[in-house]
Amino acid sequence: MSDIPQCPAPVIVGGTIAIDHVKTPASEAHGLLGGSAAYAALAASFFSRPVSLIGIIGRDFPEPHLEMLASRGVALDGVERSPNESFTWSGEYHENMNERTTHRVGINVLENWQVKVPARHAAAPVVVLANMSPDNQIEMLGQCGIGEENGGDPRFVVADTMDLWIEIAGERLHEVLPRLDLFVLNEGEARELAGTSNLVRAGNLLLKKGPRHVAIKLGEFGAMLFSRGGSIFRATAWPLEDVADPTGAGDTFVGAMAGFLAAQGPPPYSEAQLRQAVVQGSILASFTCEAFSTRRLEELTHGDLSERLDHFRRATHW
Repeated sequence: MSDIPQCPAPVIVGGTIAIDHVKTPASEAHGLLGGSAAYAALAASFFSRPVSLIGIIGRDFPEPHLEMLASRGVALDGVERSPNESFTWSGEYHENMNERTTHRVGINVLENWQVKVPARHAAAPVVVLANMSPDNQIEMLGQCGIGEENGGDPRFVVADTMDLWIEIAGERLHEVLPRLDLFVLNEGEARELAGTSNLVRAGNLLLKKGPRHVAIKLGEFGAMLFSRGGSIFRATAWPLEDVADPTGAGDTFVGAMAGFLAAQGPPPYSEAQLRQAVVQGSILASFTCEAFSTRRLEELTHGDLSERLDHFRRATHW
């Protein structure tokens, strides 16, 4: 990991840390590292360190997962240990690998969790609110000292969400949006939150809700980036012949974007840097899909990433 820049901006990532059980048409695996913050923190560490992980785990959480994260430069002093059972997710992907069925969700330690940000990490210039409840996102923003508008703070705040929070906590989610520099969500969530089926219209409508930039994840078709002033950037995804497990690809995208930006130094970041971050996030996420959980990322080298980026440039050049 010697390619990590010498003067990156510190990154703090808060969200879920889970134990996953995943079944696909070809295979099945149990006791996997999961959770939005775990994927995002690992992805960010490819580009920038230090990365601080904020979350909660239970007594049953596998120690090797923590050891792996620590070995990649992820600080774990913000990970709370609970005597209860860890957050778990069990799901099954169908033949096309785009649709899945959730068999069981064990909320467990998340039921009454309140974010606790160690004071030494609270001033990190790049803040990632990975997929967690808007209440937890607001808690983390408050503990990081970030106010209600994104115009008065020199830091760069990224947040992800999901359809569940749009449905059951939409009002609180709308309190988060004005505090964001970058809001990330998938195409279905964008359509639902914006109230339109047209993604271009959705991106522009979401900008009006407060964030400076909106990135809409399109899965195997890449991503779109919308910025204030009418700028739109569309990036394709790296085409994969085989998908082993797409779990965590979206979280990898978010973390990689944040880590890449932090590697440029402290914010603010230019539109050109944000466009590069979208491409870097999409390419790193493609590796996540090649094996269960974080297994492919754990063995990935910077040479592998650079080689795929080079192939991507040639494939998309015209």
